[in-house]
Amino acid sequence: MTIVPSADATPATGPTDGKVTTGPAGVGPLLRAWRVQRRVSQLELALRADSSARHISFIETGRSRPSEEMVLRLAEHLDVPVRERNALLLAAGYAPRYPETPLDDPALDALRAGMEQLIQGYEPYPALVVDAMYDVHAANRGVLMLLDGIPEHLLEPPLNAMRLTLHPEGLAPRIRNLREWRGHLLAQMERQIALHRSEPLRKLYEEVAAYPVPEESPSRGTAEPAEPVPYFALPLRIEHDGRVLSFISSISTFNTPMDVTVAELAIETLLPADPATVKYLQSLLP
Repeated sequence: MTIVPSADATPATGPTDGKVTTGPAGVGPLLRAWRVQRRVSQLELALRADSSARHISFIETGRSRPSEEMVLRLAEHLDVPVRERNALLLAAGYAPRYPETPLDDPALDALRAGMEQLIQGYEPYPALVVDAMYDVHAANRGVLMLLDGIPEHLLEPPLNAMRLTLHPEGLAPRIRNLREWRGHLLAQMERQIALHRSEPLRKLYEEVAAYPVPEESPSRGTAEPAEPVPYFALPLRIEHDGRVLSFISSISTFNTPMDVTVAELAIETLLPADPATVKYLQSLLP
């Protein structure tokens, strides 16, 4: 498994519906957009930030220029993503606070090594590292096993987890509960779009949501568990080599990131959801 830089990935934009409004618009309208998005009143935000509703109003209307500390404090209480905090600072006339270090930079050697060790240690179960655009930066042997037989054009970098999963030539025809799993993934993307207001992410969503959904077909001789398994979360049920494997997805991110690149990384692990899946994977990737 290796870290694969996604040089073609497009960064998320500021908090607008598909348009960057930093600069001339000023920081006030941007902060107001985030406050409205979070459904927080001026008074509530003022109480959280140890300020006054009058001061928040003056900032939003451009009658008062917030200090750098105030911009960061308001962004923290509005749960603004790190990339967009830089956009707020720039709009207020300050330098960006958070760097965006390329993932292949030597400064992130320890981070890359740690992620590699983590997902390799998760074998034989699948695990991968993705960014905010769902581009895959690392994957272990469990993931590569599931990608057997995928057409080469879907495996060209930057490898994208959403395209691989939902494309009609990708994993979609193999997923036994595709409609449920597809709905789960699209809802996840919708939440990310609401959080980041990213135009590239919105375009990716529109692309994968428009993929035709293969008709659900009866079992093609694949082995099912002998008895129904009571799942504790929505499973990914996928055909592989004549059997149906079941997984529960878990996603981990970094706490209090101080770098844009690190803030947008996520580690997804697929936990076997039934004993048959455990037994098969352990026999396949000992």
